[in-house]
Amino acid sequence: MKQLSPTRAEAQAIRLAEAATQCLIDEARLSPKPGLVDSRGSGAHQDLNLALMERSAHSLTPTFLRLAQQSWQRPADIALREIIGRLGREGEQDMMQATDGVNTHRGAIWALGLLVSAVAMQGGDACPHQAAQTAATLARLPDRAAPTIFSNGRKASRRWRVPGAREEAQQGFPHLMTLALPQLNRSRRQGAAECDARLDALMAIMTSLSDTCVLSRAGMAGLEAMQQGARAVLLAGGCAHAQGRRALDRLDQQLLRLNASPGGAADLLAATLFVDRVCRLAPR
Repeated sequence: MKQLSPTRAEAQAIRLAEAATQCLIDEARLSPKPGLVDSRGSGAHQDLNLALMERSAHSLTPTFLRLAQQSWQRPADIALREIIGRLGREGEQDMMQATDGVNTHRGAIWALGLLVSAVAMQGGDACPHQAAQTAATLARLPDRAAPTIFSNGRKASRRWRVPGAREEAQQGFPHLMTLALPQLNRSRRQGAAECDARLDALMAIMTSLSDTCVLSRAGMAGLEAMQQGARAVLLAGGCAHAQGRRALDRLDQQLLRLNASPGGAADLLAATLFVDRVCRLAPR
């Protein structure tokens, strides 16, 4: 791997941090997303809106920068894992302060934080597979300072006995690598507009993800509705086609009735956009 000057390395760390923030904003603005905050409104949420999501995203830029700086060209070991964990928790505090106590991006901090660190560990130049596998290596390492109190997502994962955000990362982000990123590129090749291609990528995630946000709010009935509805969108040709759009609208209405919001899928879409953006534009 080519060594960069300190000035050049800092520039690359800034690039990664700004890309992570922009991908959170791009995900939030993407419309129409079933049950989720977007440019139309608050979806199934009472305490979230687009302006709050964007403010939250900007509050995390310093966290992503510190993660990139601390991870730059370092090997995966427990010391780095614990630094990443500490920085992530400090980022959560910054986020909560920016949002007056509303949890907007806790899951995204985990997924994007790991991926920012993973790409930085590769010197800012990593293919998607390298980024995902390096992030998985980090996620599997122990963090002795990790909280012992379970989050709502972790509680739902245990209650319903399904994998959650932790397992997704430890397994190398399979929903990102085998579903979302291939679907994003496939839809682009088929001529879909970028908005539609990104919505298709979200649908691909939702077809099989055990989204603990949905489980927490709507139980297994909500999860099955999400998965089946997302499959219907893709089977109808995706969001670039009229039938696919009608299926998307039906899914949106169903999730709103169930008060279900696929926040886990949204986090993974932001992670997908990050890997797509950073690995496509990586300096060679």
